[in-house]
Amino acid sequence: MRGEPTGRAIVIGPYLRTRGGDAEAPRRSLRNTDARLDEAAGLARAIELHVIQAIVAPVSQIRPATYLGKGKVEELKGLIAADGVGLVVMDCALSPIQQRNLEKAWSTKVLDRTGLILEIFGRRAKTKEGALQVELAHLNYQRSRLVRSWTHLERQRGGFGFMGGPGETQIEADRRLIGDRITRLENDLKKVQATRRLHRAGRQRVPYRVVALVGYTNAGKSTLFNRLTRADVQAADMLFATLDPTLRSLALPHGGKAMLSDTVGFISNLPTQLVAAFRATLEEVMEADVVLHVRDISHEDTEAQQHDVEAVLHQLGVDPEGSARIIEVWNKIDRFDADQRKDLENVAARRSTDVPRFLVSAETGEGVETLLAAIDDRLAATRTTLDLSVDASDGAAISWLHRNSEVLSKELRDGRYDMTVRVDETKRDILVNRYGAAPRPL
Repeated sequence: MRGEPTGRAIVIGPYLRTRGGDAEAPRRSLRNTDARLDEAAGLARAIELHVIQAIVAPVSQIRPATYLGKGKVEELKGLIAADGVGLVVMDCALSPIQQRNLEKAWSTKVLDRTGLILEIFGRRAKTKEGALQVELAHLNYQRSRLVRSWTHLERQRGGFGFMGGPGETQIEADRRLIGDRITRLENDLKKVQATRRLHRAGRQRVPYRVVALVGYTNAGKSTLFNRLTRADVQAADMLFATLDPTLRSLALPHGGKAMLSDTVGFISNLPTQLVAAFRATLEEVMEADVVLHVRDISHEDTEAQQHDVEAVLHQLGVDPEGSARIIEVWNKIDRFDADQRKDLENVAARRSTDVPRFLVSAETGEGVETLLAAIDDRLAATRTTLDLSVDASDGAAISWLHRNSEVLSKELRDGRYDMTVRVDETKRDILVNRYGAAPRPL
């Protein structure tokens, strides 16, 4: 349960003005300024900050010293002092010098977008693996800033030898401590990756296929995960409600099973430290047989969010356009009326046929059965079609076949059922050994 807000904060959106000839202008124009600011405020509230104001501060040119211009820094200084603000959140990536100079100018703590996301991840990660990944990302971020959490050492330590010497300064000691801790964490994460590889190898021996959910944070992945698997993963209307990877069994319409993996939500400008640290978790996406890209189709920035997710998929080596594994899930259609849904269906139909698109509501369940059938069809490429004959009096065997395979045909002849079934690779050997099933000729 979330607690009460713990501190007064102001969120500032220092967004670059669009200029003619600006190479980044087309990319930035995808995202609505108000939506960007609302998202930043939502991130701040996710760590229980009391956001008293959210302000857009247009920037024509990034200043190396303070990011903002001198006049804007002075203007905001008065506002911050008047409101008794304890923390300023800057919705951008600040250099260590920019962060330090703004803190001096405003006499308050300043947190940039990267630091804010890392703070959220640090609070939300529950499993040992998640905590390791977040700590590694946080330390890599701290190393360039040497945040004041490593101040237990004296200012200067004695040198080697009888005469001492200038010794090791505070900053050197901090860097060494952080470096040592990073090395230990990287070794621990290598063990995590090795364990995950063993688990994947075990699933391949069975084998179980993997369906992975990806999407922008708060797109409804966890709600859809619960709907598909009847699980109880936390799902809430907040950014990064869940972080830790979750795997559950997914029952397919024609008797097969797969493993459904829920992954961490993506976000615009996701810190590179997090992408690197969470690579062990995101390997499930890289190895998945089917990737469900869940989109909040009701969000005003849904197109921009799509591009942000695709950018991370590219970093993972998954081509969102050219991959036959991708299925787009347009979620939250319960927020549209009948005419709007018809328009959405027409838009989806006009898009490239390389990536199928399905309109669903994870909240109400609308469209989920159609989506499950599409997943089943996509995985059916690895199924085997077999012909077999079963004694008509063997009710248990016939019942088992109906539960565990897709029965394509069934004909009674001379007291036996001649059947053609399509089965998951996991059950192929059972049918061959138990019922003498034979692959259907091509």
